[in-house]
Amino acid sequence: MANKTSVVTPQRFAQGHTFDAYMASVKVNKARILSYYKDIKIKAQDAKALRTVAQQPRGPAKALVLAEDWCTDVVRGLPALARVAEAAGLDMRVFPRDQNSDIMREFLKQGKYESIPTMVFYTKDMDYICHWIERPALADKDIAAIEASIKKEKPGLDQREFGIERRNRMSDRAPMWQQAIVEEIRDMLEKSVR
Repeated sequence: MANKTSVVTPQRFAQGHTFDAYMASVKVNKARILSYYKDIKIKAQDAKALRTVAQQPRGPAKALVLAEDWCTDVVRGLPALARVAEAAGLDMRVFPRDQNSDIMREFLKQGKYESIPTMVFYTKDMDYICHWIERPALADKDIAAIEASIKKEKPGLDQREFGIERRNRMSDRAPMWQQAIVEEIRDMLEKSVR
């Protein structure tokens, strides 16, 4: 967290949307997000680990998520983040990134990118624990390989065609990436709460 004094106060946190309220406001990709949400299941061992870490004295009780419905990483990632919060018994609130730039500035990827989704964990007293940004390392690796493969196989694609091809190839990997999100967050929380 970049700032020592956060703009995320208990009052500000309470202004965030619950997952259901956020989904009621979604205008783009709603069906895709809900489909991923319906399909993703947290493995029993991950759910147990998340509950255990949440029960620690300085464990997570609240989670803030920055998201925008037009972002493909949010479309794939938000359902996994919601399932993590449910499994751990966290009060999760969603904030649209573009309307909450002050919050986003506290959690920039590499100190400069407004990457989403971003999930921030707090204790019951709103003490910052840790945060997770954008996508799992597995997805970063896979995306680089997918892009290189498309460029090699179809060098003449324009930007639009390239994007369509990339999205088609990435969609098959979504379940693996969602599981990787769960595992990364579980591991991060276990290390942060010790």
